[in-house]
Amino acid sequence: MKEAESVWIRLTLIVSVLVLAFIILILPITVVFLEAFAQGWDAYLQGLQDSDTIAAMLMTLKVAAIAVPLNTVFGLIAAFLLTRFEFPGKNILLTIIDSPFAVSPVISGLIFLLLFGKQGWMGDVLEEWNIKIVFNTPGLVIATVFITLPFVARELIPLMQSQGKEEEEAGILLGASLYQTFIKIIIPNIKWGLLYGLILCNARAMGEFGAVSVLSGHIRGKTNTLPLQIEMLYNEYNSVGAFSAASVLVFLSLLTLLLKTILERNLHRREEIVIPEELVGEKNSKKKKGPQDFQI
Repeated sequence: MKEAESVWIRLTLIVSVLVLAFIILILPITVVFLEAFAQGWDAYLQGLQDSDTIAAMLMTLKVAAIAVPLNTVFGLIAAFLLTRFEFPGKNILLTIIDSPFAVSPVISGLIFLLLFGKQGWMGDVLEEWNIKIVFNTPGLVIATVFITLPFVARELIPLMQSQGKEEEEAGILLGASLYQTFIKIIIPNIKWGLLYGLILCNARAMGEFGAVSVLSGHIRGKTNTLPLQIEMLYNEYNSVGAFSAASVLVFLSLLTLLLKTILERNLHRREEIVIPEELVGEKNSKKKKGPQDFQI
């Protein structure tokens, strides 16, 4: 009797999750593509060939191409410092890294507007040097960098903590510099986690709306990113153009999800290779590397 009840409970939970996933995830994605092709292939292509939409796509790629490498470098440095050194303010740095998760994107956009706008704290200095940040590409980059700041760092910090630093110490004993240790030992060990964080960072950068909306000014063909262009087209009742642009964003999101899944499988395979050896007791096959195992 109890086994029958547990089976029904399990089936009910599975069906409930699948129904919710269909309603919340699969159905909206399907509707996007159905609406995009509602008037045929020619109308779809015409919507994508709109000059403002093309400019928004290029702006989205441009902002992501700047923000993602910046956050990758920051994430690498922050993870290295936080996992390999003890210093005053370590917990404060961790809190700063996590702050974009706690602050609303719209609020962060307003903060940068108050800092860099004409009436902001740095407005006079920027105007004197003829530097325009708000309603310009630098403002979009700053907002995107802030929103996507935690992704690479938060992916690398637990990974580097779990790996320890024995291999790095062995490299230093061989006379390797800090740079050589970082490039030849640390980077190869964290490359999959780094790629995973980079993909998540890029996905968030391309889909950012709130902070970018505050700082962009919604200038057609200049400061609109793809999410902003989609909103503008939809508000103008250009549903085909809006959903055509949205289909591009959805496709990029699905591609990101596919890459994320592939990386997750790669990471799990690496873990499955290590765990059985530890259970069997084959310590020699996974022994810690000593100085003789490295060539710097």
